[in-house]
Amino acid sequence: MPQTREPNPSKAISVAEIRAHFPALERRDDGHTVAYFDGPGGTQVPRRVADAVVEYLYHHNANTEWAYPTSIETDAALAFARQALADFLNASPAEIVFGANMTTLTFHLSRALGRGLSAGDEIIVTELDHHANIDPWMELAKERDLCVRMVRMIPETGQLDWDDFSRHLNGRTRIVAMGAASNALGTINDVRAATEMAHEAGALMFVDAVHYAPHCLPDVRAIGCDFLACSAYKFNGPHIGILYGRNDLLEATDFPRLRPAHQTGPERAENGTLNHEGIVGAAAAVDFFASLTSAGETRREHLQATFDELHARGSVLFAALWEGLAAINGVRLYGPPPGMSRTPTVAFTIEGSHSRDVAQRLAESGVFCSHGDFYAMTVVDRLGLSEEGLVRAGCAPYTTPGEIERLVEGIRSICKHRG
Repeated sequence: MPQTREPNPSKAISVAEIRAHFPALERRDDGHTVAYFDGPGGTQVPRRVADAVVEYLYHHNANTEWAYPTSIETDAALAFARQALADFLNASPAEIVFGANMTTLTFHLSRALGRGLSAGDEIIVTELDHHANIDPWMELAKERDLCVRMVRMIPETGQLDWDDFSRHLNGRTRIVAMGAASNALGTINDVRAATEMAHEAGALMFVDAVHYAPHCLPDVRAIGCDFLACSAYKFNGPHIGILYGRNDLLEATDFPRLRPAHQTGPERAENGTLNHEGIVGAAAAVDFFASLTSAGETRREHLQATFDELHARGSVLFAALWEGLAAINGVRLYGPPPGMSRTPTVAFTIEGSHSRDVAQRLAESGVFCSHGDFYAMTVVDRLGLSEEGLVRAGCAPYTTPGEIERLVEGIRSICKHRG
């Protein structure tokens, strides 16, 4: 997993400076300035990203690979974006595929890989995952007469049962699909170790990095995975999905595609005309993160310095949030506590209260949190919370200590006046 270096505040811009980039933070509801804790479901967008989208649509909008200027400019913009996302993932541009979102890309990849599987072959998924990394493989299993084995999560800790993972790996395992971090509980999984174990068993490794990527800079070379997917709207970009595929595998995988379309390169995994403006915006989001520190020479080095700094800040914010909520009678917290391998995302319940009601009460004071199962339905089932669901609050680059205090005080008030 990526190593966290000591933050260097002299080379990183302040939270106040970061917040100045986000027009959404100027919003007021019923007289309250909004505190956005809904980042795990989608972050706010800086001006730089929106400006890039508008600039493309107003001045360069065209389809690709034709001889006139705006088409040539679109080709250049997409090439720039592949390089930006390659730097973000520590990959090469030839290994970057764009699509509508992670879910769509995962369905597409599963169908392509399924063409090379045989009845009785096995796929491993986990109970801790978002269903975008469970159901595409389940659907494939139904179509191809495959076996899906599901690794248990430990409800008491919110972590995977690694002994159970080892038991499921065998000579029939062909694919392991695992989330790098739980979007519900914030648990970070050791996907590097899982990749090594998968490869030893002769299986491919697919990593869902949607919740991981906003908090820990992905490194596909260090992980060693074969495929990895993430979504730009979780790291301050537009709604667009990104798939990394090892170059040789992208070339060898039998992706469903049109006969006149590209037969080589990452384009062979892309169908139809892409969301060009979204791709341009995703590249702008990467460059926004790279601009937050002055440390380093390359884009990748700038990104690593930024993520190291934001990780340190997020850990402090999360500890304050966890400790504040833990001190309130009637609140129950889920997932690993501060100090463990996790993202700054907290999931909790209030005794006797439905998660939607809690979120609605918080929204009345301008504190926006998400509620329900977040498509991590199996996690919520295993916690015994299928009816009431979880309340989820995530820290983002623009989160402040004052907003943490507002959230904690809001929960304290709800508990004081409940029932």
